[in-house]
Amino acid sequence: MSTQRFTPEFKEEAVKQARDRGYGVPDVAARPGVSAHSLYKWVKAASPDKSGQQSKELLEAKRGILRLRAQVRRVEEERDLLKKAARNLAGEPE
Repeated sequence: MSTQRFTPEFKEEAVKQARDRGYGVPDVAARPGVSAHSLYKWVKAASPDKSGQQSKELLEAKRGILRLRAQVRRVEEERDLLKKAARNLAGEPE
């Protein structure tokens, strides 16, 4: 069983045609005799990895949530203190 080898330049051009020029992967693969499966793999390999970006965004969102929760807790404590002070000034029992 012989496997055909393609140059990096050939792979890059095939990926450009499939991704940037709007041709379908099966159409691009049929012309030079590349299997569609191989071309899909080349396109996926050429795509930027988004998992790092997604995890960074997730961490930023978690930090924001923790900051907002702390802020809500502080505001609730301030509200409770102000209620207590208002009751004391009005002469009402607690």
